[in-house]
Amino acid sequence: MTRPLIAVPARFSASASALRHAAEVNARALVEAVWRAGGEPVSLHPHAPGGTADPAEVAARLARFDAVLLPGGGDIAPHRYGAAIAHESVYDVDDEQDGFDLEVARQAMAAGLPLLAVCRGLQVVNTALGGTLEQDAGDGGHRHFVHPVALLPGSLLEGITGVQKVTVSCYHHQRVTLAGAGLVATAEAADGTVEALEAPALASWFAAVQWHPEDGAHQDPVQQALFDAFVGAALPRA
Repeated sequence: MTRPLIAVPARFSASASALRHAAEVNARALVEAVWRAGGEPVSLHPHAPGGTADPAEVAARLARFDAVLLPGGGDIAPHRYGAAIAHESVYDVDDEQDGFDLEVARQAMAAGLPLLAVCRGLQVVNTALGGTLEQDAGDGGHRHFVHPVALLPGSLLEGITGVQKVTVSCYHHQRVTLAGAGLVATAEAADGTVEALEAPALASWFAAVQWHPEDGAHQDPVQQALFDAFVGAALPRA
């Protein structure tokens, strides 16, 4: 059986010792979770000269894929969601990465491609749809944080996992303050942090989680179930 092609925008990395140069990478745990689910993960080179990607070019590049996974990574530049001043905690901002990821989110949703967004990926989708972020949650930040999350009854995530509470692994200090157009919060931490977004009116499969399901997917069927459902929705095109 042919594996569906899953586009995963690469992350710019300042170093990768085995390669001897700066690199474009994706987390092994993430691509292995896609592979276990039956997908063929394919790294996509981020191209957005001057911080702006060509919509037609991005649409053409995505045309051969069956689904898109927006992975975690550094912070989105605050000006992308209307903030005039960047908080001192903002890190690893890359204008080309931002421009490309934002356009990938727009084009994937416009094309009806199944879309799974993880951590930064959730924030990218939220920003692309006009939402806003808190730049730094301070003591409420979820860096190296494992905690319970409540899933909204009747949500896609509840249907996928079969549970209403799940323990998740987080690494983020920013969080959603205003959900983008058409997005609904479907999971929440005890401190009120939005942990998942869905788009009920969207015809195609879409889920965005603020946590990192790949961290435990190799041993936790609940976390792997998210990748299984995502790849299952990515049926190869004739």
